[in-house]
Amino acid sequence: MRYISGLIKLMLFVLLLSFAIANSGLVVLHYYFGYQWQAPLVLIILVVYVLGAATGVMACLGYLFRQRRELQSLRAALAACRSLPTHRAH
Repeated sequence: MRYISGLIKLMLFVLLLSFAIANSGLVVLHYYFGYQWQAPLVLIILVVYVLGAATGVMACLGYLFRQRRELQSLRAALAACRSLPTHRAH
């Protein structure tokens, strides 16, 4: 299984490397107020991908922190329940 996983990773790397080589031509991005940026297409795609991933992570952070707070309160409630004395009827 390790060999198959390694082979898949190698094939993915070669595929992405060939994509980067095939798209190495310069592209000009035009911004507002006459600003422009000239860079290889693959670099622009990479920057947009990283910005999109960072935006997705930031969007999930609120939900993650809310879950952590809820988990802490549930753990505290469980600890409080465990510390209560139990009464057994004989």
